[in-house]
Amino acid sequence: MGRSLARKFVERGDSVAVLGRDLEELQKSQADLQARGSPGVRVVSVKCDLEAPETFRASLEQAEQGLEGLDTVVVTAGLFATQEKLEQDPALAHKVLTVDFANTVVFCEEARKKLLLHGKGTLCVFSSVAGDRARKPVVLYGAAKAGLSAYLEGLDHKYRAQGLTTICVKPGFVKTAMTAGLPVPPFAGDPDEVAQIVIEGIDAGTPVVYAPRIWQAVMTAIKAMPRFVMRRAKF
Repeated sequence: MGRSLARKFVERGDSVAVLGRDLEELQKSQADLQARGSPGVRVVSVKCDLEAPETFRASLEQAEQGLEGLDTVVVTAGLFATQEKLEQDPALAHKVLTVDFANTVVFCEEARKKLLLHGKGTLCVFSSVAGDRARKPVVLYGAAKAGLSAYLEGLDHKYRAQGLTTICVKPGFVKTAMTAGLPVPPFAGDPDEVAQIVIEGIDAGTPVVYAPRIWQAVMTAIKAMPRFVMRRAKF
């Protein structure tokens, strides 16, 4: 989803810094984006690992310097594992919970401070519909995303008037490498579809963006279900 977003940004004329932990993949993405952008579009790549919070500040500084400015930060990275695997592997569970909640929040705090130094900016972060309602298949992953969604809502309440536009993206099931091999449920989206919805949300400053959009209705119905129904449900 991050790659799809970056492609849409450069194709419309935005300069982009791509952050990630795999230098080889970053260089491939940088070359692809540079080829898609117009001559005036700047594309830089910066190493940054969500498992290494000590890299966050320097990585954002490098991105800002490479672009000669920074007005929008988009966070799409995260980890996923099935509930079964997380229950069987406490170390993996700790890793997913730490990266998807604590480390992502720490990264966002660095981005928030940097954007507010300029007086305004947009922080767009991918959470998940899994955080909207506790469900059997995503107890641990959903808990991390619920915490992230609550944090982003708090940022919106506190800093919107100061110039920080916070956008919480809640994708449903999206067909990516992360979900490869999993059963594809109804309403599954693809990265390009999600990217277009997210860009529209960024441009409009929408606080919460569901992608595909139908997931807003789906989750509204699920959130309304009584607890005794959720105990019996398999989804």
